[in-house]
Amino acid sequence: MQNIVLQTNNITKSYNHFKALDGISITLEAGHIYGFIGENGAGKTTLMRILTGLSVPTDGTYSLFGKENHGQMQDVRRRIGSTIEQPTLYPEFSAYRNLELQRILLGNPDKSVCDELLKLLDLFDVRDKKVREFSMGMKQRLGVALALVGKPELLILDEPVNGLDPKNISALRMLLKKLNEERGITMLISSHILNELYLLATDYIIIHKGKIIESLSHEQLKEKCENYVKVCSDSLPQCVAVIEKELKISDYKVIDDHTLHIYAFTEEPQQISRVLTQNNIIIGELSVCGQSLAEYFLTLTGGKRDA
Repeated sequence: MQNIVLQTNNITKSYNHFKALDGISITLEAGHIYGFIGENGAGKTTLMRILTGLSVPTDGTYSLFGKENHGQMQDVRRRIGSTIEQPTLYPEFSAYRNLELQRILLGNPDKSVCDELLKLLDLFDVRDKKVREFSMGMKQRLGVALALVGKPELLILDEPVNGLDPKNISALRMLLKKLNEERGITMLISSHILNELYLLATDYIIIHKGKIIESLSHEQLKEKCENYVKVCSDSLPQCVAVIEKELKISDYKVIDDHTLHIYAFTEEPQQISRVLTQNNIIIGELSVCGQSLAEYFLTLTGGKRDA
């Protein structure tokens, strides 16, 4: 069980008669990046607040790094870095001073970590500038730097790309990937920009109205969302024989007696249609199917909402 970083067991959080969280059970394994997906009000931030000690559950239990005793949590949480909702910053202090105070608070003796993180987050040139003069995007990057001061093993980031332009979003994604690959940091990240999560996460946890409705790996999601050519025909065995022989296609899946999914020629489906027609196979349907992470999320939750 040493690879289990975090585990929750039926976490519930109620406010009067409203359940913000309803029986949440998740497991985070070491070295994975988890994309935490849900519309506004689904319970993402509520769970993150509980895990970082900013709130307590109404019911249920959870463990961090194998520890669940309340008395052990203060020490264990030193192994976590986080930004929840908006970064907690001292606006009258410089970026460097904000990081230095966090370093002292966490007891990190490495004085070089502040400049190292300012360089990583592209803030070194404004290290002496007061935070009140920062743009929202700069504050978001400084918040991520603060989360990294203690050299965490688990990073919990709530909407870390808010206010960032596309260039900085891409840079942050590459940085988080690098930290995960080189330092083995486990991450739980929520974001409204689902296509960015698709490029970053190894796993996904989807929450809806306070309940986890699906947990799946990137490979499982890719399989569900991957583009394919759907072919429907009453002559399916002949279809398979023709595409294998004429188009050299081996990447396909027989769905039922009349339906075939072909994971090739998705940009040129007319090639499949042409070959099947030339071989006198009657096609009931031929269409390119597939969906993005955002579309898959909307399919699960049943409507167009803010993710």
